[in-house]
Amino acid sequence: MTDAEVYLWSHLRHWPVRFRRQEPLGAYICDFVCYSKRLIIEADGDQHADSEHDKTRETYLESLGFRVLRFWNGDILSETDSVLDAIWEAVSNPPPQPAAGTPP
Repeated sequence: MTDAEVYLWSHLRHWPVRFRRQEPLGAYICDFVCYSKRLIIEADGDQHADSEHDKTRETYLESLGFRVLRFWNGDILSETDSVLDAIWEAVSNPPPQPAAGTPP
């Protein structure tokens, strides 16, 4: 795990919703996943800027019914409160679930 991932995990692991770290989903490893809220958190470094691989990955994860939030490592380390606020907002206001029998 990167320094930013370790730092973010030090906060998320104490939240009242459960996150798993380094969680495999299909062919991908997600930094943090909250299954109950269908939320994935990714901590990205510069190598992820405009990455086609990341776009394909995100499309796949969204097809499974997950929302994906991405944060730059530098923001996690220097703007921690803003990052945590954005994650808490996503956890507190999940999108509506699709009707039974309809694809996500």
